[in-house]
Amino acid sequence: MIFSHISDIHLGFVQYHSEERENDVYTAFDEAIDTSIKDHVDFVIMAGDLFHVPNPSGKAIVVLANALKRLKKNNVESFFILGEHDISRIRATPVSWVYHNLEFSRYIGNGKPVTYKDVLIAGFDKRRKTEIESFENDFAQVDAEAKRHQGHKILVLHQGIAEINKFAGELNSTDLPKNFTYYAMGHLHEQELKHFSHLGGPLAYPGSIELTSSEGIKETQKGFYQVDISQSEPHPTWIKLDTRPQFSIKTSMNDISNDINTLAEKIKSLARKPVIELKITGDILEPALVQAQISKLTELTLRCFWKHISKEQSNGSVFLDKPLKIEEEMHRIAKEILGSSDMANFAINELLPLLSKGNTDEASQAVVDNFERFKKGVKNVTVS
Repeated sequence: MIFSHISDIHLGFVQYHSEERENDVYTAFDEAIDTSIKDHVDFVIMAGDLFHVPNPSGKAIVVLANALKRLKKNNVESFFILGEHDISRIRATPVSWVYHNLEFSRYIGNGKPVTYKDVLIAGFDKRRKTEIESFENDFAQVDAEAKRHQGHKILVLHQGIAEINKFAGELNSTDLPKNFTYYAMGHLHEQELKHFSHLGGPLAYPGSIELTSSEGIKETQKGFYQVDISQSEPHPTWIKLDTRPQFSIKTSMNDISNDINTLAEKIKSLARKPVIELKITGDILEPALVQAQISKLTELTLRCFWKHISKEQSNGSVFLDKPLKIEEEMHRIAKEILGSSDMANFAINELLPLLSKGNTDEASQAVVDNFERFKKGVKNVTVS
């Protein structure tokens, strides 16, 4: 028996206001689904962040519906939980519920185990740091059920594990139920496969299926896991997806002409135009000269950025007529104005996306929730 483990799909994600980048995500997801069908997997697990926003575009909704429909036509069941990108702050019904109600897929994020082909599957939706303590009792209950089950047991979570990423860690591996034979994780965008002696099986992050803004520009691989559970020990195999190439290259003012010519020859043979970032060291006396060199790559790339790196200016960046990472510059400005990194994170990462889409009700609820967290934090402060 084999199943696919896919996570952090982010359907509807649009980078650089580019339709091509939006379609890159759809293409990667369709490839993951079609490969699963071709390889005759028994079922598919989607470990959260199916969509990039809680109110996705019609196109994103249709892409997921068509993928689930193809699975159904090939007698492949699928199961999903919700990530933070799927969950509305005003507690509206998630769009993904449509697929559960129409029996295209099965929602398992409520912690209630289901059994499919002698495999016990239990999942929990994403919980914020303020809700993490609620896992203790829920994990104890589901672990007891897993202990009683004789076959394979799969736990599906969309959380960060501290031993894998200390900055995004919300749980320790020791917090997890011990009696599962595979831990199907989502949330972290890098591929990871770990074996902890205190857990009953491997803990796996397939990573996101495409690069997102939070990951920057880099040469990397994206994919998903196929897990063989025919034997007592699960055997995960990572399947690489054919994603758009992205390169971050360091050069200098002295070498920029030769490096760009070499790069141009390299990318001419690529099937898809890449995204390129050039990090340039040395004094830039004439930015127009840099632009002239960069222009050699314009027709060969989907997007081409350059960034000047020096002791005097480490944050400057130019993309022909746009910044390299506008999110970083926005965060810097917000932090200066608000005087707090936490407030800047809230304003840029949570509030602005809601307001930009006209979701004033969700934005208002986000402000209220953030204020409640602030009050709780102040209440818990001990003054000495």
